[in-house]
This record gives sequence, structure tokens and C-alpha cells, in this order.
Amino acid sequence: MKITVMTADEQFLTLDVDRDESVENLKALLEVESQVPLQQQQLLYNGREMMNSEKLSSLGVSDGDLVMLVSKASSSSSRSAADLGFNPDGSAVNPSAFQQQIRNDSNVMAQLFQNDPELAQAVLGNDLNRLQDLLRLRHRQRAESRRQQDEELALLYADPFDVEAQKKIEAAIRQKGIDENWAAALEYNPEGFARVVMLYVDMEVNGVPLKAFVDSGAQSTIISKSCAERCGLLRLLDTRYKGIAHGVGQTEILGRINVAPIKIGNNFYPCTFLVLDSPNMEFLFGLDMLRKHQCTIDLKENVLRVGGGEVAVPFLHEKDIPSRFLDEERFAKEASNSGAQASSANRESAIAPQGVSSGNPPGNSAQGSDFEAKVAKLVELGFGRDAVVQALKFFDGNEEQAAAYLFGG
Repeated sequence: MKITVMTADEQFLTLDVDRDESVENLKALLEVESQVPLQQQQLLYNGREMMNSEKLSSLGVSDGDLVMLVSKASSSSSRSAADLGFNPDGSAVNPSAFQQQIRNDSNVMAQLFQNDPELAQAVLGNDLNRLQDLLRLRHRQRAESRRQQDEELALLYADPFDVEAQKKIEAAIRQKGIDENWAAALEYNPEGFARVVMLYVDMEVNGVPLKAFVDSGAQSTIISKSCAERCGLLRLLDTRYKGIAHGVGQTEILGRINVAPIKIGNNFYPCTFLVLDSPNMEFLFGLDMLRKHQCTIDLKENVLRVGGGEVAVPFLHEKDIPSRFLDEERFAKEASNSGAQASSANRESAIAPQGVSSGNPPGNSAQGSDFEAKVAKLVELGFGRDAVVQALKFFDGNEEQAAAYLFGG
């Protein structure tokens, strides 16, 4: 293992020694490296003097630890040996002296910036409490690492027929695999640890500018009651579609706005909204409208393409998204959950109009002869059956409105 020895003249020596090496042999090695006679050496570890007969392992010295070397001949120095030591909890006995000593050695500071930039910043800073806290934390981390190493060593010599020991070995092997996977991710996929900003675009709903949350995982397009009121759409609320959206928790569905114009880029498109009583979510552009208007989420170009590519609007950068939208716990998560709830509600027909058990609008059963007759008439005009059925459902079975919509498309 490698240890670092700080000498009285503020030099740092890195030595490769054995864990079971005696302190006396360490002093002999230091006599060659530091030119300080063995008899004049006083070694301190965590503020305690290391006796010649003791072994490094019994003192708890491990890889990367710091040992203080004080020459007994220089005891009259203004900086006492005790000032350069450490308390049992890992903090410096004299943090100011320790800080100054580290600062004065450019090589140690360079190494510290490479291996532990957080501690290096604390050494250069003026907050000694912060420095002490970090020293205690590093001490605990080293102690935990030593404890784990001791446990692993004990498991190597455990009884192979001991069930509990074998379970611990299995857990240790599994944890090692997890740690290696984590280290590989840090090296090859560091962006996986960064926060992912949700997809937002600028839209206008009934002439009112909004930041729309694009969520292909939500089955329905959703607007909050307050947002619908701000856009002047609450007067069009169809309360026949009241219900409860069940999913992660539950949210009340106040009804549906059957059709209203939205502006994406320079083009206008008809849109249907579920109105939810959700104060933390304004407007969610869901899968129903993404499919209806043939949208493509182009992450390579970072744009939302609408109408098969006729319009392309850029996704907003993080700086352009209101800060309340970026609160992962309060907005993004709840917005996604709201989409999931509405999706669940659609699958379970929880958004059916009051008094109607079916998920289809009143008088618009896909199995009814009247509905099929309307489909046949519109198909005769040259439209595809799927488009006709969708249009009729969209306009609650109104044949004229469906025909106008199909001709306009």
C-alpha cells in the first residue's frame, strides 16, 4: 500500500510499504528518504504517536493515509507536532495550521485537485468548519472501506457450508458487479447521471401563448381548468365527459372541450382536450393529437415536426422553460403522472359521460346501424373508412361536421 508522510519542513513523501510493516522499519526507510536520523523521528497518525514496536495494520494505517513526521530536534519550532496531527474522528487538531501547510506545497495541491477536488477547494477556501467536515467525512469513508475489505477477507476464509456466509458472499459478488457497472457508466455514459429536461414547445391555444409539454406517453391531450379559463375555453366544457382518472393516485376529469384551434408554428390545427382539475399542470400535448396531426419527435434536430413535416418547431432550451416547470418533484413528475392517469382512465372507460357505461359518445355506438349508415355515405365520397370513423367519433356522430372536417383536411 502507499502512504504519504509529511515532514517537519513541509515536504511530502510517498512510500510503498506493507500493511504489516513495523513502525521502526518505516522510520528506517524514512531516514534514507528524509535524512532525519531514526532516533530523532517522531511519527504521528491521527494525533497519536506511533511506537517503534507497533505495526501499521494494528494502528489502522491504510492505503492513501497521511502520517506526520516530526523531528525531535525541531521541537522548538513554532508549529508543534500536536498542531499537525488529527483527532480520532479524522478532523485536524489545528485546522488552520493544517490548511496552511497543504497550501504551501504546490505538488500536494495539484495532486489533491486531481484526486479530491472538493477537499482541494475547501483547503483553498476560508471556511475551516467546511474543511473539518470534509476531513471527518473522508475519515469515515476510509473506515468504511477498511471495514468492507476486512469483511471480504473474512468471507474468503469462511466455512463453505455456512449458509449465511455464502449468502454474504453472493451479496458481495452482486454488489461488486453493480459497482463495476456504475463505474463503467460514469466513464462511458456520464450523461446518464444528468437531469433530463422534458420536451416543451411554444404553442397558442385559442390565441393564448403557452408552453406545451409534449408527452407521447400520455394517451390524451390535457389542459388544466385554470389554463382553459385563461384561454377562454371553459365555456365550451362538455360536462357529459366528467369522471375520475385512475392511475398513480386519481384526478378529477371535469369534462372535455371537443374542438378548439391550436397554433403550432404558423399553422392552425383542431384539437380536443380533457380538462383536469390539476393545478400543477397547464397543458399536455398527448399521443392522441400527436397521431392525429402526424407529429414526429425529432431528437436529432431537436424539433417537433407536425403535419408530416410541414411545420417544425424547436423544443425549448432549459433557460426558456419557466422555473416552476423544471421542478422535477412538483411539476414534471406530476405532469407525467397526470398523463398516465388520463391514459389509464381512457383504457378503463373512466372518462365516459355520466350515465353512460360505454366509452363511446352518446348515440354513437360503432355497432349501431345508424352509425354504419353515416360511415357508408362518407366512404362513398372517397374517404377512407378509418378516417371517416375517426371523424364521426371526433364530432360525436355529426355527419355534416365530419364531412366538413374531412373535406377541409
